[in-house]
Amino acid sequence: MKEEERNQLDEKLSLKLFVVLTRALDSVRKSIEKEIRSYGLNPTEFAVLELLYNRGEQTVQKIGEKVLIASSSITYVVDKLEKKKLILRTPNPEDRRITQVSITEEGKAMMDDIFPGHVKAVQRILEGLDTWEKEEMITQLKKLGIQAKNR
Repeated sequence: MKEEERNQLDEKLSLKLFVVLTRALDSVRKSIEKEIRSYGLNPTEFAVLELLYNRGEQTVQKIGEKVLIASSSITYVVDKLEKKKLILRTPNPEDRRITQVSITEEGKAMMDDIFPGHVKAVQRILEGLDTWEKEEMITQLKKLGIQAKNR
């Protein structure tokens, strides 16, 4: 195969991969969001609770970085979760500009109740891949993400 033919094939495959990846992600995301909404939470609220549940207390800024949402939006989500008494905000005693966020006992109890079911739901949604395929896909998607980030 000539270099020009290889380039054309690579371009075609790159476009196809982009479309397939986008559609697959959209399908998985919609299934996960439907499952999360059944708990009375939106996906961002669940992501914040899951982070605090599994990683412990975080600053508002760290939550925004980990959950990948804008700082203005994270404040809104934290406000909503605080009103539901699922999280607690406390000023950092050394630097009052920094606000610490932790999960409350009520939030922990809720996550103790729903998180195992969430894990099973994610497993069911992704059951089209066997263990080896999941490991391989993780490796390949990390590689793709790093490459795209560095562009």
